[in-house]
Amino acid sequence: MANKRAPLAVWGFGREGRAALHFLLARRGVDAAPLTLFCRADEAAAAREMAPPERLLIETETPDAGTLAGFDIVLKSPGISAYTPALLEARARGTQVSSGTALWFAQRPDARVIAVTGTKGKSTTSALIAHLARALGVRTALAGNIGLPLLELVQAQADLWVIELSSFQTREAGALELGVITSLYTEHLDWHGSAENYMADKLALADVSQALLVNGTQPDLLERTASHPGRQLFGGQGRWHLADGFICRDADRLFAIAELPLPGAHNALNACAALAALEHMGLDARTAVPALARFQALPHRQQSLGERDGRTWINDSISTTPQATLAALRSFAEDAKVTVIVGGHDRGLDWSEFARAMAEHAPHAILCQGANGQRIARALRAAGVACGEVADLAAAVDAARQHTPAGGTVLMSPGAPSFDQFRDYTARGLRFAELAGFDTAPIRAIDGLGVSG
Repeated sequence: MANKRAPLAVWGFGREGRAALHFLLARRGVDAAPLTLFCRADEAAAAREMAPPERLLIETETPDAGTLAGFDIVLKSPGISAYTPALLEARARGTQVSSGTALWFAQRPDARVIAVTGTKGKSTTSALIAHLARALGVRTALAGNIGLPLLELVQAQADLWVIELSSFQTREAGALELGVITSLYTEHLDWHGSAENYMADKLALADVSQALLVNGTQPDLLERTASHPGRQLFGGQGRWHLADGFICRDADRLFAIAELPLPGAHNALNACAALAALEHMGLDARTAVPALARFQALPHRQQSLGERDGRTWINDSISTTPQATLAALRSFAEDAKVTVIVGGHDRGLDWSEFARAMAEHAPHAILCQGANGQRIARALRAAGVACGEVADLAAAVDAARQHTPAGGTVLMSPGAPSFDQFRDYTARGLRFAELAGFDTAPIRAIDGLGVSG
């Protein structure tokens, strides 16, 4: 006779893990078998405050396959790779692996959902959709990977749900009305294990989306989504697109890109995606267009911190791919004096495209730092591009002060994750602001999370 499995374990004690524990503990009777939490040793004290030992068992060792296979269900946090060998083996042995995202979709099957993913642009597009829907008087929820776990809003009521999903979460979504894919490049190879896994996981959103809205300017994305029966486009040949410096619907010019409080054509495309999404949901997107001028840019996304010592400082810490850094640089005039700081955690991404682009048009200065700084510098020099090489972000900021003339701009757009020096891109952006001499209080939170409208 097979050994009886324990009912449920939660793996991870970040905000998603805590939200899952709150949800589960509130719904389990006091006589139910205890939950098990796998967390770090430095998180155990906080975890013990959530429930007594008879309701919550806390384990601080990383679970192996045998341990995980002893549970019916393991609810994991997004940061734990679904390709972790222990999880894969436990799944093969009959353990169900789930998540807070999957739980929310199971609890709210009737919610009207726009789910947004993409290598870049997903947070801004999600926030734009929510902002514009609220401008039309629609009670709208904004949650998910953008910074508010869905389970924290499991009881909330909204007429429209705008949910950002990372590539770690797209396979966890339930059936939904509209999926949006803003862009598709290779990223997060350390989590997904390969570029093809990443692409497949990202595009899994299409499988649960009744309609699918994709970026019409990306040939590879168009090819990979061509078979979706409900596919629509924004940008390119889409009804909402960019032309002659305007956001347009078909032939109608509706909003000057220069008036958008977000720099760069890529952000204007994000606005097209937001408007097309609203239109698909039956809302009056044309009426919402003027509200674009009132949108507040999200922290750490080409965020102008202001001027210090005659130089403008821009925090683009969210940039974790070379393509994102290229998009940020293209938002500047060709004659702008820009010093760009690149580099961070080395995920093994290819910087050759970036180096070729810099060979054609380089900014005033390029400073390479962090764990992959030396590798980026080698790629640039092989392409004939001069660059500086420093150890870390603090040294890069010091060097930027020396290299950037008065009236110039210092852009921190790393093109790489933060984990070599910081816990996440937010911590990196806050540190950059501190090093540049700015108050970080105004950039510590995203406006608009939750339900309003």
